[in-house]
Amino acid sequence: MLKVLLLFVILLVGIVLGPLLSGHQGYVLIQTDKHNITTSITGLVIMFLLLQFLLVFIGWCYRRLKRTSTFTHSWIFGGYKRSRARSQTKQALLKLAEGDFKQVEKLMTRNVDHAEHPVVNYLLAAEAALQRGDYFRTNQYIERAAEVADKNQLPVDITRVRIQLAQGEINAASNGVDKLLNHAPRHPEVLRLAEQAYTLSGNYQSLIDILPSMVKVGLHNEEEVHKLRQQAYAGIMNQIMAKQGYAGLKVWWKDQNRKIRNDIALQVAMAEHLIECNDHETAQQIILNGLKQQYDERLLLLIPHLKANDAESVQKILNHLLKQHGATPLLNSTMGQVALRQGEWVSAETAFKAAITQRPDAHDYAWLADALDKLQKREEATQTRNKGFMLTLKRDSDIEA
Repeated sequence: MLKVLLLFVILLVGIVLGPLLSGHQGYVLIQTDKHNITTSITGLVIMFLLLQFLLVFIGWCYRRLKRTSTFTHSWIFGGYKRSRARSQTKQALLKLAEGDFKQVEKLMTRNVDHAEHPVVNYLLAAEAALQRGDYFRTNQYIERAAEVADKNQLPVDITRVRIQLAQGEINAASNGVDKLLNHAPRHPEVLRLAEQAYTLSGNYQSLIDILPSMVKVGLHNEEEVHKLRQQAYAGIMNQIMAKQGYAGLKVWWKDQNRKIRNDIALQVAMAEHLIECNDHETAQQIILNGLKQQYDERLLLLIPHLKANDAESVQKILNHLLKQHGATPLLNSTMGQVALRQGEWVSAETAFKAAITQRPDAHDYAWLADALDKLQKREEATQTRNKGFMLTLKRDSDIEA
């Protein structure tokens, strides 16, 4: 406005001084029915410019007044709504802590357009509606959150996947997780949701692929990740067994690297599948190779289920374990079961008695009684069976208590 005023002043000075200095101001006659108006050209120009200035001034005053009115209206009414929205959001958070999800949903959606972060209100309202089992409103709130989130869609997508998992929409959740991992591959919550989605959907290879990222962000420690990897590979083995059968599983196992084939838990799973398919020779080979590398009772428990012809190799590895690790109850029991199957009754009797001395067990008592029967020790066999029976009764009573 100041610039316009300054421009008018310069023009007025030029118009007035110009004709005065030149001595020629001119003459203008304005004639109506009743009046004659006479003035100089300079005066007419001055009046025209003053009129223009007056119009500009009136326009400026009008815009100023309108802007002030809008600001005042916004300050009075908008400020009140924003304050009320903040208050309702705080109340909703308290209700969330109380577990009153109906009130949470109600308070979060009131004056949501005036909230500081509307997307947060919609997402929390969606979570509350989910807890109430109202899936229609849940999806509505998610869509509204996506609309107001603009470019920051990550919180909305994470909440959507979490809700899909809660609703049992596993395939949709898996697809959502794939997209999230492309944008935020090391986001802790994304990885946590991916673990759930891939486990539930049976997408074990994808689960294996994200395990290194879980370690880097500290979502799981090395031991937990190792267990997850074992579970994932066991899941893959079950899937291959179901789709391709025993032959496909053997090909898959052969193609794995040494680290996978030397994993005890996977050796146990593979041996169990082979025993189930009556491939006892390959199962025995895996079990004995595993025991040569590391003494593990999970492998030891599978030996009595083997029906391979090479009993000498089994006896050899058991004797080696006995010398290396000492006589354990399970090792003695396993040696007794192998001897019993081979018809070596004296060795079976010795092994079972050693196992029972270390750890009384109803199964060992029963197997020992069978060996004693073969040795024609009827009375001792009967006493042994009674001891096993009494041990079983005592164990059952302890469980019921």
